[in-house]
Amino acid sequence: MKVITIIGCALICMLSSLTYAQSKQFKVALDAGHGDHDFGAVYNGHIEKKIALAVVLKVGRILEKNSSIDVIYTRKSDQFIDLIERANIANRADANVFVSIHCNANPNPNADGCESWVMGLNKNASNLEAAKRENQVITLEKDYKQKYEGYDPKSPESIAVLGIAQEQYLEQSIALAGSVQNHFMDELNKKSRGVKQAPFMVLHKAYMPRVLIEIGFISNPAEGAKLDSEAGQEEIAQSIANAIISYKKEYYGQSESDTAVKPSQKMETEQTYKPTDSAMGTKPKATKSESKKPEVKPTEPKPKTEPEVSVATGVQFKVQLSASGKKIETTASNFKGLNGITVSEEGTLFKYFYGNSSNYEEAKRSLAEAKAKGYTSAFIIAFKNGKKVSVQEALKQ
Repeated sequence: MKVITIIGCALICMLSSLTYAQSKQFKVALDAGHGDHDFGAVYNGHIEKKIALAVVLKVGRILEKNSSIDVIYTRKSDQFIDLIERANIANRADANVFVSIHCNANPNPNADGCESWVMGLNKNASNLEAAKRENQVITLEKDYKQKYEGYDPKSPESIAVLGIAQEQYLEQSIALAGSVQNHFMDELNKKSRGVKQAPFMVLHKAYMPRVLIEIGFISNPAEGAKLDSEAGQEEIAQSIANAIISYKKEYYGQSESDTAVKPSQKMETEQTYKPTDSAMGTKPKATKSESKKPEVKPTEPKPKTEPEVSVATGVQFKVQLSASGKKIETTASNFKGLNGITVSEEGTLFKYFYGNSSNYEEAKRSLAEAKAKGYTSAFIIAFKNGKKVSVQEALKQ
């Protein structure tokens, strides 16, 4: 049964890639969390289901301006959609990515910031608790015990089962989640709580790279007010749309219509949305009066870290093994015996690569070797004259 499931997933992935190659359309499935009698989190008059839907519709409107992008919605109004049906909507549309948008909440009113989640098993207690909280919604569905084969959202053992055999899209999901976090930080000066992993039911059955985004804490008075405002939702939507477009450019190639949206305002200039000193241990930002103090500025801006590539010109291929929030020594013992591992730091992630060749057939052999070692979700990436391009563009050379 497991073999059949894996083969089925692989076929869906292949068909999705073929559909994109034929139509040149990048399909984005947008999911607004909760709906109807499922309100989600409610704090200070802020209702998660309403905010999530408002942001999703704004993201969709921005993406729909790109002729190379098709947008699919799991809901466009205040209605209740089963968790498994949300994934099925994306699967039936052969979506390239699935993005579920939610609001966070915490009894601590000082908790703030954004975080992105990918599907997977993590034994961290807080991660499992977050998954249990979101998965609890299935009890509102009719016949959920039969539909989810006896799954119990209150059982840690039942939750853990969801994390098994979910590696196929993990690395691409991490890349998409990392893109979201980077755009939040760079464009909106939001505090990032990182890219995390947990067994979310809404992501479980979506056979594509998929992420669940917690756009902020409605339990935080200042952040909640921002998220429940038209301006705040527009900023969040622009940033998420830009992250999706960046991901598309990186993994599927750029189209003429792929134009990023510049956020209209920066949150860092607003007194009402200054990140607080939370349990994450981050230092509070300087106030406006403090920012007037003289400071030593570097003579040259620090360049962004780019992936390590050969100094040779032309096209080169590498195999991306993994992406992680932790830096790992690139010794063979840490990578299942593979030698010549390189690493690049991109935002909050460290990406690890194997092989470096101008020959695509050799790159495919390296990919096969990596998969044989257990890196089943590894994939080939390409560079042209030191800059990252899509594999499709590189093969044209």
